[in-house]
Amino acid sequence: MIPMENLLAFAIASVVIIVIPGPSVLFVIGRSIALGRRAGVLSVIGNALGTVPAVVAVAFGVGAIVASSLVAFTAIKIAGAAYLVYLGVQAIRHRHEHAGRPDRTPASTATLLRQGFIVGLTNPKTIAFFVAVLPQFVDPAAGAVWAQLLLLGLTFQTLALACDSVWALAAGTARAWFARSPRRISALSGAGGVMMIGLGGTLALTGSKS
Repeated sequence: MIPMENLLAFAIASVVIIVIPGPSVLFVIGRSIALGRRAGVLSVIGNALGTVPAVVAVAFGVGAIVASSLVAFTAIKIAGAAYLVYLGVQAIRHRHEHAGRPDRTPASTATLLRQGFIVGLTNPKTIAFFVAVLPQFVDPAAGAVWAQLLLLGLTFQTLALACDSVWALAAGTARAWFARSPRRISALSGAGGVMMIGLGGTLALTGSKS
């Protein structure tokens, strides 16, 4: 099994990376601002579940193939960007429905989890990150490499789940504070939608391996 010092070093490096707002954090904040705390937290859980296939793919060598394939990488990137834009447009279209119910959304738990899962699954940067970083903390002499990669990937996702949930709760709480005015909450929901559209556009326009 992976040496404890390697696991500890990876955990510290992961926390440093996670606390810097990236696409996942911006997605979660946008969802929380648009739909409230519940939607934000469920989006975090769904997003984390959506990246599990990437961890498994990297552990068994498939991730490196995807990350090195321009066609596969670009296809996943465009699909993820389009879905983020779709979610942003939906948040803007239905922004008035959330006025007066600041922390509730008509979407079911299953729907929110599924949407977060798709965003996590179609984020090609997750695979690229795992391919580039995880092997650096593996010790071939400590046992099966695939098992070590799997443990490292799941450790990263557990830490990300905890940290991203804090962002979701903070953004959702801020949204609830502004909810005293139906007009303000509608504007805030629209702003969350715009944030997701902007994130989708940024993802689509970034370089294939950036």
